[in-house]
Amino acid sequence: MTNYFQFFNLPVQFNIDQKALRSQYIANSKLYHPDFHTLSSDSEQDKVLEQSTINNEGWKTLSDPQKRTAHILEINNALPEEGQAKVPQEFLMDMMDINEALMELEFDPDPTIKEKVTLSIRSLEEELNKEGQAAMDAWDEDQEDGFLTVVRDYYLKMKYLSRIKEKIK
Repeated sequence: MTNYFQFFNLPVQFNIDQKALRSQYIANSKLYHPDFHTLSSDSEQDKVLEQSTINNEGWKTLSDPQKRTAHILEINNALPEEGQAKVPQEFLMDMMDINEALMELEFDPDPTIKEKVTLSIRSLEEELNKEGQAAMDAWDEDQEDGFLTVVRDYYLKMKYLSRIKEKIK
């Protein structure tokens, strides 16, 4: 797996310097653009094309906060494999209540219930963002994994909430 932070020569951070990322992306785009290597050998063109692909994928990943969080968790081996993720029981209980309300909405599309569920999700999301952001702000890649565990739980909960929000739409 490519470490996009290394590729862009940036420090591993949740709150990345967007200007530095953009600057490096543009420089790499010029360096690895296939049109500038049309006279190169086939193997050199393949290498340039691969670097161009990494540059584009890295940009997409690091410029998106959720994808960037997942990438940091991945490069630190802190993200469980698909289907193996465990979220805290307390959170699942909250989600069970929300899912029950969503099932009620399927049978009786009551705007009052929908608004209540939406507000409940928004409140939970704000609480999670505070907790997650505090852990991301405090994290340093040279320290213990405790903060990454909090960030991992935050990331998994937010993914879960995203799926719930899609159901509401």
